[in-house]
Amino acid sequence: MKRRTKDSKLENTGEGEFTVESPLEEMPEKSLGDGGGEKEEKLEIEKKDFTIDELKKILEEKKKECEEIYDRLLRTTADFENFKKRAEREKLDYIKFANEDLLRELLLVVDNLERALVSSKDVKDNEAITKGIEMVVEQFFKILKKFGVTSFTSLGEKFDPSRHEAVEQVESTEHEVNTVIGELQKGYFLNDRLLRPALVTVTRYPDETISSD
Repeated sequence: MKRRTKDSKLENTGEGEFTVESPLEEMPEKSLGDGGGEKEEKLEIEKKDFTIDELKKILEEKKKECEEIYDRLLRTTADFENFKKRAEREKLDYIKFANEDLLRELLLVVDNLERALVSSKDVKDNEAITKGIEMVVEQFFKILKKFGVTSFTSLGEKFDPSRHEAVEQVESTEHEVNTVIGELQKGYFLNDRLLRPALVTVTRYPDETISSD
């Protein structure tokens, strides 16, 4: 008994086996491509006699291969999306901190201007010079702020190693231990990143001396 479909033929060969007659067998050989390994394997499968169980097994294997390929595709897509997000973050960080070295050097100029401003106030009849330096300092700070540079207050604050650098410790009974009571050099942030730590003086416990007769 033969059962024929539109696209293929199944021929009962007896003993529960079927011969698959594929339309590919009726096509000219040149239509099968360049005769690569995949095409040859397909032809061998098409020409071979299979039982129903063997056909089911082949179907399950191909289904598993498709699932594995789909899973790899999903992982590759997810990895690519993560790469794009990471590249975008790195680009934004570069834009925000590209001038970090230049701005750090400019802070040295600001330091000298502020020292000159303090010194000029101690000189009599020097109001014009003091006013001029104040204007320059103010202009500098406006430019620095435009590029994301801001100073922070240290005096009276608790010592914070993430933004302070202690250059001296002094005894004090008027302040809590590790309180900043002196600022030798201002600290600055560039956006949300520390650009330069503040150089500070902090308090410590007084030395206890034990006298004996």
